Amino acid sequence: MKQIEQWVRPNIRQLKPYSSARNEFSGEASVWLDANESPFNEPYNRYPDPLQTTLKKRLAQQRGVRSEQIFLGVGSDEAIDLLYRIFCEPGKNNVVSIAPTYGMYKVCADINGVEYREVPLNDDFSLDVEALLAAADANSRLLFLCSPNNPTGNAFPADEIERLVIAFDGIVVVDEAYIDFSAHPSWIRRLDEFPNLVVLQTFSKAWGSAGVRLGMAFASPMIIGYYNKVKYPYNISAPVQRYALGMLDRVDDVYRWVDEILSVRSRFIEQLATLPVVGKIYPTDANFVLVRVDNAGALYARLVAEGIVVRNRSTVTLCGECLRITIGTADEMERLLEAMRRYTQNKK
Repeated sequence: MKQIEQWVRPNIRQLKPYSSARNEFSGEASVWLDANESPFNEPYNRYPDPLQTTLKKRLAQQRGVRSEQIFLGVGSDEAIDLLYRIFCEPGKNNVVSIAPTYGMYKVCADINGVEYREVPLNDDFSLDVEALLAAADANSRLLFLCSPNNPTGNAFPADEIERLVIAFDGIVVVDEAYIDFSAHPSWIRRLDEFPNLVVLQTFSKAWGSAGVRLGMAFASPMIIGYYNKVKYPYNISAPVQRYALGMLDRVDDVYRWVDEILSVRSRFIEQLATLPVVGKIYPTDANFVLVRVDNAGALYARLVAEGIVVRNRSTVTLCGECLRITIGTADEMERLLEAMRRYTQNKK
């Protein structure tokens, strides 16, 4: 734990965080005159709980962790960006990640003036553990692993991730945005083993709540303490906190949605494999599938013309002529398949 403290930027270690009215008093009262709020327009006139105490207690029970191991952010992107602010000195430190992967890791590096070192995956999208470790040096502070990975869809073997967590002399961030669609267990169950581990999850995917913008970071209480130190005081609004508590009462619905998406995914991949335009379908542990096709640009344009939007990933490392297709409803996937069949017939 002492080593992690040393990795924190000196100005952040010394930072005296902003203390809001809701930080200085928590509890019940009948007259609130401490935060310069309006007395009108309840309940939106009151500032939200800055530490989301009630929501974290419910999440801790649902995820099998402790409340002090949870940070809540405006999507996972806030949790990613704050890691740069906590651990990386601009112009001095660097971070290591894989390619291809989620693009915000690099965007946050560029915004924060931090060197971003990309290590390509192998041709089959597997990890090159030795290359990742070789890319790091004494100034490396963060290592990002998205598993299941975006846009490739595959989850990485636990023994390879464990080796990186142990060997990397910095913070290892395992982004589990798609973990609910995977048979691989979450790394949050191993937080107490690895004080340098941060696990990211989100309400955006399996929980059907992308529009709400609520992400989660799970880590040691020390790291969560620094998250709370540098975040904006009221980063999660009261309506979002109430909404999330309501979603935690709908866990059975979420499980049903996941089961349906996995079922549709399986049937879609079977039918997709029969189309001549499809060259390769990559294994997936996510709610999307990466597909190599004949002329991705032309197929993408044709689908758009029919009102169907997928993601053309052809310009991404190792993803030439690839489309990333999100799994929707059974009807939506059938519409896509029919459009692809028409495209194939028109090419003849």
